[in-house]
Amino acid sequence: MIRVIIAGVLMLGGLFVLSVATVGIFRFSTMLNRIHVAAKCDTLGALLMLSGLMVLSGWNVFSLKLALVIVFMWLCNPAASHLVARAEVETNPALEQICDFVDLTKENNHDSN
Repeated sequence: MIRVIIAGVLMLGGLFVLSVATVGIFRFSTMLNRIHVAAKCDTLGALLMLSGLMVLSGWNVFSLKLALVIVFMWLCNPAASHLVARAEVETNPALEQICDFVDLTKENNHDSN
């Protein structure tokens, strides 16, 4: 019974985080803000949901597979979000009018003499 309660709390927490992410995606106006909220909340929400499923199923091969999915998501989701954000910065010419950002790709040729 305790395992079901712990799994339920984890899964409800994951549902809450994913719901907040959904509201944030519709609420923010710029693409970069939407990418940020989607990346952060999807990673945490999936972690909580999959952890709840791991607790509910117990320690077996299925929970090992879920742990591998968690590791894969924690490695790939930030990298994919970063690539999408870079593509937005490179392809949107009106981005400088919408938000402030520092372009680290341009080299500064100033000498500090």
